[in-house]
Amino acid sequence: MTSPMPAVTAPSKQQGRLVALLNATARGRLDFRSHVVEQLEVDFEGIVGNRHRGFTLAADARVPYLKRGTRIRNTRQLSLVSIEDCAEIARRLEVTNLDPASIGANVVVEGIAQLSYLPRGTRLFFAGGVILIVEDQNAPCSLAGEAVALSEPGREDIRVAFPKVAKGLRGLVVTVEHPGRLTAGGEVTARLPEQWIYP
Repeated sequence: MTSPMPAVTAPSKQQGRLVALLNATARGRLDFRSHVVEQLEVDFEGIVGNRHRGFTLAADARVPYLKRGTRIRNTRQLSLVSIEDCAEIARRLEVTNLDPASIGANVVVEGIAQLSYLPRGTRLFFAGGVILIVEDQNAPCSLAGEAVALSEPGREDIRVAFPKVAKGLRGLVVTVEHPGRLTAGGEVTARLPEQWIYP
C-alpha cells in the first residue's frame, strides 16, 4: 500500500531588519559573551576573529552519539537572535531586558516572525551580498543562563530556569554560504524552502 504524500508548504519570504552585530573573540568558559561592533567580516569559516570560527569544531554534549572532542562539521559559525524572541525570554524570566550579548549572539534582527522556528535550509540574504543558511535552532543551556544571571544580582535561579524558558526562543545557528561584510541597520530577507512533515 502506498503511503499518502505529506502536505507541502510552498517556499515563502519574510522581510526583517538587521538591528545589531556582535563578536566574541575571547576563549574562556564564560567568554562566549559578545560585544557590539559596527560591522562583521564573514568568510566560509564564519566571522573573522570569532571564537566559533572554523570548518570544524569539537563534539560536545549536543552531540551525544560521538565521543566528546571528536572533530565534526561546524554548524555553529554564527548565532542569530531576534528582538522579539529576546523580549519574550525576558518576560518569562521576569527581568527587564535580555541583552543578546549575554548569550553570545552575533546577529540581532527584528521583524521576522518566530525567528527561532525558521526551518533548516532557510537562506538569509543581507545587504552587501552575505548569505547565511539556517542549520538548526540554538538550544539554550545553563551556561548561557549563568551568563544572564551575572547581569541580574540575586537571581541565581536564572541559571537553571533559562534552558526551560528559552526553549524555542534562543535563536538559530547558521553557516556562511556567501561571504562578505555585514553592516548593522540594513535589511534582511529570509527565503524559506518548501516544507513538509515526514510521516
